[in-house]
Amino acid sequence: QVQLVESGGGSVQAGGSLRLDCAASGRTFTTYAMAWFRQAPGQERQFVAGISWSQSSTTYADSVKGRFTISGDTAKNTIYLQMNSLKPEDTAVYYCAARRPSHVLTLTSAYDIWGQGTQVTVSS
Repeated sequence: QVQLVESGGGSVQAGGSLRLDCAASGRTFTTYAMAWFRQAPGQERQFVAGISWSQSSTTYADSVKGRFTISGDTAKNTIYLQMNSLKPEDTAVYYCAARRPSHVLTLTSAYDIWGQGTQVTVSS
């Protein structure tokens, strides 16, 4: 089973950029759909972006379209979330998640493998 480890969180001012990395263990990396979710204090965990290797497709939440980019490197078993033009409302703990089959879904309950999360704080 794949295990996920996130890195790259931190603090940045509004308008700045951060990149999150999610390293996956295991040989069957490309058989999973991978996604980023985020959870702000007192709020439910929400879908941010997802990538499907089998469909060669990406999916984004409306709130991050045009600002965030999800990508991956199958040779490194790693996915990335490049976050530009960050806003204070992007402040949250960001989680990497995986599911099979490799179709991206936006429901939290569709994913059964999760990383430990990484904090992103955007100040105004």
